[in-house]
Amino acid sequence: MKSKIRDLKVSVISDVHLATHACKAKPLLKYLKSINPEILVLNGDIIDSWRFSRNYFPKPHLKVVRQFIKMLEKGVKIFYITGNHDEFLRKFNGAEMGNLKIVNQLILDLNDQKTWIFHGDLFDHVIHQAKWLAKFGAAIYGLLTVANKSVNAMLRVFKLKDVIIYKSIKKKLIKDKTQLTHFEEVITKISGERNYKTVICGHTHIPRDKSTLTANGLVRYINCGDWVEHFTAAEYHHEKWHLFHYIDNQEDDENNDEPDIPNKKEVYKSLFQELAVANLL
Repeated sequence: MKSKIRDLKVSVISDVHLATHACKAKPLLKYLKSINPEILVLNGDIIDSWRFSRNYFPKPHLKVVRQFIKMLEKGVKIFYITGNHDEFLRKFNGAEMGNLKIVNQLILDLNDQKTWIFHGDLFDHVIHQAKWLAKFGAAIYGLLTVANKSVNAMLRVFKLKDVIIYKSIKKKLIKDKTQLTHFEEVITKISGERNYKTVICGHTHIPRDKSTLTANGLVRYINCGDWVEHFTAAEYHHEKWHLFHYIDNQEDDENNDEPDIPNKKEVYKSLFQELAVANLL
């Protein structure tokens, strides 16, 4: 039984990391099919150029891209906000292609209140002062992901639930603090100075929803999390922002009308056959 499609004013997702083993494309695809937003904001690190390989872009990842295109065709406005892992797009800031626009930040005026949306890496000192260290961390993250797949394959043999190793490690190292981190404090302070009532970031992969009283009034900080560990999105509906946690029931409920995307061998086989036939004409 199909779940009801939810109408939203805005949906904000970040840190998808397509083209990496860490990406959880299947639950993301289900989430995208479950919503009907007026505006979809892709808040950085959607495509991972740091670890991109032409040898790894599986069908579920291609289907996510195809779903973005389908949403554009249906009239959904998509804003692609650039992040550090897809920084190669920053040179195209302001570029528009139909309903798609590439930007470095986005300001939305909703219910007479301004919301500031950007990826967040601008306030990450490691990215600017030791980028090599950030890339090294990303590489270690990638190795853990590959190891995680082997562990989960073994767990499935014994009919046990999948685990996310790096999520468990991070949970032990980073506790859920009620006080703002330095990263959050700086962003919240600047938001208050600019009279933004809500600020939405990604980058840290840690979903958060906190309201803080600044010298310029109350500011709500939302981190929309990621689609690697937490499966979260910031959604605006009923004139309010909500931090939505998607729960994947792991059932394969993809539409039967979804055309199969051929793999690399199938593409070359089809191309060879087509050219071979053409030579006979």
